[in-house]
Amino acid sequence: MEEYTLVVRKPCFGLPTACPSCLPVFFYLKFANVPFHLAYNLTYPDSDKIPYIESGEYVTYNNEKGGIIERLKEDHIADLDTELHSVPEWISTKAMISSWLADAIKYELWLGTDGSSAETIYYSDLPWPIGKILFLKQLHKVKQELGITKDNSEKIEEQTYKRASLAFGALSSRLEEQNFLFENRPSSLDALFLGQALITLQALPETSVLRSKLLEHENLVRYVDRLKTEFVDAGSSSSVPNYPSSAAPRRGPSNWSEILSYSRLVTKGSKPKSKPKREKTKEEKSFKRRSKYFLVAQLVSVVLFVTLMARADDAEIELDDDEGYE
Repeated sequence: MEEYTLVVRKPCFGLPTACPSCLPVFFYLKFANVPFHLAYNLTYPDSDKIPYIESGEYVTYNNEKGGIIERLKEDHIADLDTELHSVPEWISTKAMISSWLADAIKYELWLGTDGSSAETIYYSDLPWPIGKILFLKQLHKVKQELGITKDNSEKIEEQTYKRASLAFGALSSRLEEQNFLFENRPSSLDALFLGQALITLQALPETSVLRSKLLEHENLVRYVDRLKTEFVDAGSSSSVPNYPSSAAPRRGPSNWSEILSYSRLVTKGSKPKSKPKREKTKEEKSFKRRSKYFLVAQLVSVVLFVTLMARADDAEIELDDDEGYE
């Protein structure tokens, strides 16, 4: 049987990957017994093409219509949802997991907590200025996707947690003591929810509201622990390769990994031995001043970026208000 390569974001928090888009695909392939091995991409932390699957000439990206799981079904590689597509309850449950819970974990990673989990998952391998700017850029994007403004932020927060609580309750009632959500066999819904639930339980801090709401349902927690033991812990020695990998998308922006690698060598190099103190020359003093100015300039650039993002939000709000008077 043909073997595939699943390219995901790096492993962390005791998971093969803590990326909400990647982990469900990992479990879907596991449930479907599709032979694959993992590779990790550290070059494009904000690429919407990750995860992606490739084998020989075949490749499918996360940002293609329907996502990877739907493409795997259409291409007759793996379809766990046969005879479930037309079941009304399955359809409504899929919508709930794909919208309410997906939005909830996105909100919690970027806005509901201090953002440290999201930073670890996506940007911790980048130098500080680059990682911080990309983090702020993604934070702005998440606010836009969730429709959050200064005026409705509290309402969105309340609505997000309420929907998540209702979704957990419905899934708990649906599961009861079964092994899987539908017909006691794995489907794409199990892969989606298991990925979301593991990230919620292991990647989010203990103070997370979303995490506490999931912990209220003991049968869901048992379900997650059992499947993690069976599909992650039991096969961790063979299914997860050495980290990191140099895999990169076949299509994408220009590669600047060499620059980042050099930066890491500079910032993480061994500490030189101390030398006897001597009087600094004028050139050395001038160079030190310029270095300080450069660091200040980096800080100013980040502050300007945040300010511009905030002004963009304000402008959007004003435009919305103006449209109301037309």
